[in-house]
Amino acid sequence: MFARIFTVAGSTLLALSGTAIAATKLMPNEIQATFFNGQPFTAATPSGVKFKMLFMPDGKATRAPVASAGSKGEGTWKLSQDGFCTSWQGSKPNCFVVVANGTNRWSVMMMKSSTMIAEWSK
Repeated sequence: MFARIFTVAGSTLLALSGTAIAATKLMPNEIQATFFNGQPFTAATPSGVKFKMLFMPDGKATRAPVASAGSKGEGTWKLSQDGFCTSWQGSKPNCFVVVANGTNRWSVMMMKSSTMIAEWSK
């Protein structure tokens, strides 16, 4: 299954197997209130690797694999005009947008390419 992402008048449409569904992009303050509040949540990569994520209000972030796949990481986060940016140890900084994708599910996409890199859930 592949996904195409389209932006129409400030909204994002996800096209999955030819069916478009409306999705709502979270504003930076919504991202901070929902995820960057010191409460853990789960992130799953497109390949199925899951991490427990923890973004602290002071700008620090950690990730820990749920199973043996994946690696632990520490980094920092900051809000941007359209979403947020992270800088993980040993990696270049990247910026992302978060799009609501159903009940308690959000798609995280690269800001420059709209490539989905993870699905967050609570």
